Amino acid sequence: NVFFGILVFIVIWLIVSQVLEMRLLGSILDKVVSVGVIGFVVLFQSEIRKFLYSVGAHRKMDPLLNLLKSNKKPTTADRKVILPIVTACMNMARDREGALIIIERGIPLDDLVQTAGEVIDANINQRLIENIFYKGSPLHDGAMIISKKRIHAAGCVLPVSHRHDIPKELGLRHRAGMGITEESDAIAIIVSEETGRVSVAMNGDFHLRLSFEDLESILSREMA
Repeated sequence: NVFFGILVFIVIWLIVSQVLEMRLLGSILDKVVSVGVIGFVVLFQSEIRKFLYSVGAHRKMDPLLNLLKSNKKPTTADRKVILPIVTACMNMARDREGALIIIERGIPLDDLVQTAGEVIDANINQRLIENIFYKGSPLHDGAMIISKKRIHAAGCVLPVSHRHDIPKELGLRHRAGMGITEESDAIAIIVSEETGRVSVAMNGDFHLRLSFEDLESILSREMA
């Protein structure tokens, strides 16, 4: 809608200054445009930064690197990061405790932490993850963000997806997980409090009803 409004304004500006040759009004609109460019950059600086990060991330990834990455086996260090996450998710699913874990990849998620999150900056630990999402914890309703193989923050508020093709049985956590994957290249792990099932949202798609092995395989492939 914002882009459409800007486009309409540009068309009016061109008609006034170039077609109708209304010099006074055209000069006023010229000044508005020159100031508006600066205002546009200031107003949408976070979106522009995310867009540039996204372009840079896609530019560095070619099919050959993706092929090598998919065939790469996770190292011992990777397993020390992945296994606590997988085990914690399965334990929470068994106990019907909801959770939303976001794993940052190429596009930084610092804006989410600055707006509503609590910085933790701790090593990835199974018990810590389960304690944060325990129903009595003040941070259990928000999302946890894992960045650079560390628990960066918890209690973060995510953008919610408004897609109409999301199944109705999937709740707000699933929509929030889908929302962050629509705006970044992050991986969202969702543990449903109602059904006790584990899902992953990634690249705008859901992977539902995951087992321990399924979740471990996805994280080993995507976090490598």
